[in-house]
Amino acid sequence: MDNAVRIFFNSLQTGAVYALAALGIVLIFRAGKVTNFAQGMIGTFNAYVAAVFFRWLGWSIWAAVPIALITAFITGVVIDKIFIRPAQNSKPMHKQIITLGIIMILTGIIPFIFGVDPIRLGRFFPTGGVDILGTTLRFNTMFTVALSVALMGAIFWFIQYTRWGLAIRVTASNKVTSQLMGVPTNTVTMMAWATAAMLGALAGIIIAPQSSINPTFMLDVQVSAFFAAVFGGLQTFFGPVFAAFIIALARNSAMFYLSDIWGNAIVYILILLFLYFKPYGLFGEAPVEKV
Repeated sequence: MDNAVRIFFNSLQTGAVYALAALGIVLIFRAGKVTNFAQGMIGTFNAYVAAVFFRWLGWSIWAAVPIALITAFITGVVIDKIFIRPAQNSKPMHKQIITLGIIMILTGIIPFIFGVDPIRLGRFFPTGGVDILGTTLRFNTMFTVALSVALMGAIFWFIQYTRWGLAIRVTASNKVTSQLMGVPTNTVTMMAWATAAMLGALAGIIIAPQSSINPTFMLDVQVSAFFAAVFGGLQTFFGPVFAAFIIALARNSAMFYLSDIWGNAIVYILILLFLYFKPYGLFGEAPVEKV
């Protein structure tokens, strides 16, 4: 029972990390029809920024994180303006290749700026917790999960009930028609990249204290977030978030009761089998062609 409770609580935090990264992937896909394979590396770069202010300059984590979120916003804007917008009339495959190029660029920039040694990043709440059913639920876990859920809820509300949210949904439906209706689709795409970069940075900051920040520490997050986005359905915003928590719980359970290698493999194989029968995901629907 203690093990099950501990797995559940750990999965909440892991799922929140996957959900933040997956929501960023879906935002970019819906706004610009681009599958962003660089979401994890963008988060890594800006997690390094937070670690530099925290570890090298001695700032508190509460002051370092806002700086990293600002640099993440700028990173998203720069990527959109320099790499994505010039290729907006290209085929989707070309844009996906561009995101792979962004991974290579950031992989080369990170050691040049931050060095090659891993950097540790502190927690929002280093100590303290609450005993629940024989398991200690740390204050830091409660805070990061609550923060992630509140942030995702705010994004869902923004997309559903605000003018800019309507612009995102209209652009996702038909970009050409949106432009004819006066929707600033270029601005919508730019803000999607900026928001996704901030979500990726926050995901990296949450998971960084569990190990250390290095150029590949978010590789697992990138893979799991992409699986969550596809498994939940790229046509929805809620589906990938729900799928992220399901994947986190399934992975942690399989890794504990089986093994690290087989736990990962079994979960992903089951997802692939599910997608064979339902290729648009849990909540996705096949596109309807109108004549």
